[in-house]
Amino acid sequence: MTQTIDQTLKLVPIILAGGKGERFWPVSRLKNPKQFLCLDGSGRSLMQSTADRLLPLAGGWDAIWVITASHLADGVKQQLPELPAENILVEPQGRDTAPAVAWATLEVAKRHGDDAIACFFPADHYITDEPKFRATIQAAADLAQSQAAIATLGIQPTFPSTGYGYIEQGDDAGQYGELAAYRVSRFTEKPDRGVAEEFLASGRYSWNSGMFIFPAGVMIDELKTYAPELMGPLLAKGVDAYAELEKLSIDYAVMEKTQKAYVMPANFGWDDLGDWNAIERLMKGDAANVDMCQHQAHDTNGCIVYSSDEEEVVVTIGLEDVVVVRDGNATLIVKKDRTQEIKKAVKALGTEDKFLHLL
Repeated sequence: MTQTIDQTLKLVPIILAGGKGERFWPVSRLKNPKQFLCLDGSGRSLMQSTADRLLPLAGGWDAIWVITASHLADGVKQQLPELPAENILVEPQGRDTAPAVAWATLEVAKRHGDDAIACFFPADHYITDEPKFRATIQAAADLAQSQAAIATLGIQPTFPSTGYGYIEQGDDAGQYGELAAYRVSRFTEKPDRGVAEEFLASGRYSWNSGMFIFPAGVMIDELKTYAPELMGPLLAKGVDAYAELEKLSIDYAVMEKTQKAYVMPANFGWDDLGDWNAIERLMKGDAANVDMCQHQAHDTNGCIVYSSDEEEVVVTIGLEDVVVVRDGNATLIVKKDRTQEIKKAVKALGTEDKFLHLL
């Protein structure tokens, strides 16, 4: 049965902006992480683009919130000067997504009531079809309101990715707008290649986008049930409880346990920009390489070459499937099939005092 979408629902988009983006090092640094970068030549950072596409859903800046880390708060204010200061929630310590979602949802409920539809979005995703994205959010919000549900957006997979988590569709839950909804059967962590191919062939799985839409009161009740060790301190002390909270993801805390999880498979040109290879997906044309600087290529193919200095020239000879990144006094050279290891390399840099300024 197709449901009519209620355009009058109070939507409160919350941008999750505490990430480090280490796989985009050396351009992504502790105080200038991936979400603050412009990676597509548009002149708008990933965070600014996220806010831009959420504004029509929120009805203005007063209804958009950001939750971020203490060392990024000033950067958020510079990135989004229109955002009211009281809509920036600053976490004193990073504790993963469950505390962020829990605290932000409690604050939304205080200001807008338990029936407000809280919508959580990572700050660093790339979306090409914004009208379709907003129509999907409206449909998911109607699903969340009508079923007292925690709706998540599943991205229709286009290849057997081993880098994403997956959501398995369960029972049919009806049609909302032009989109079908399903009860979540299970969440699955990043699979190996063989399992990913099985998931793709079955047609029952979608990629886990990390976007969630729900009535604030529903999530609060589920957190009280499944994560009392998190909610108890937050209810008693608010943000002052952070020092005693464990690191916990919202998937593990609630989504893998709740009976109220629904998934809405969608396709609006999504990419989570996980590492430098994502730049190739965004910008690859007919040229042999993706050049984001002055690049003199000699017998070089399938490479991604970046420099933050417009006057710098990078010369390559005989390279294939390599990423070369220059930023200030740091240079990264990595094979494209090993970019997931950048995070490990950055962690190793952090063990030596002489390199701490490069993080």
